[in-house]
Amino acid sequence: MAPEVLKKNYNEKCDLWSCGVVLYIMLCGRPPFEGKTEKQILEKVVRGLWEFKHQEWVYVSEEAKDLIKKLLVVDPKARLSAEEALQHPWFAKIAENNLDKPLAIQTLNSLKNFRV
Repeated sequence: MAPEVLKKNYNEKCDLWSCGVVLYIMLCGRPPFEGKTEKQILEKVVRGLWEFKHQEWVYVSEEAKDLIKKLLVVDPKARLSAEEALQHPWFAKIAENNLDKPLAIQTLNSLKNFRV
């Protein structure tokens, strides 16, 4: 959970933090914040302590890592907005490589049009 959620200060930037966590897990199969106890994990969340330390990250593109870095920023004012995230080079690279595929076009359009 985003550090501001722990302080009961929820806004849309919390969702972007969550996207960063989910993307991290999807790309390496592990959560970004690790610890032996819940207290250790929460301390790392609050301080934004995480890294690309596992072997799986060798195979992940620099664009994907950059997007995660910009989503898992503790200060919500410095964190990417949803619009900025969708304009990130990682999404552009995916679109460039897959835009001619109908499912990719549909998925990208769905992401752009998603509203809560």
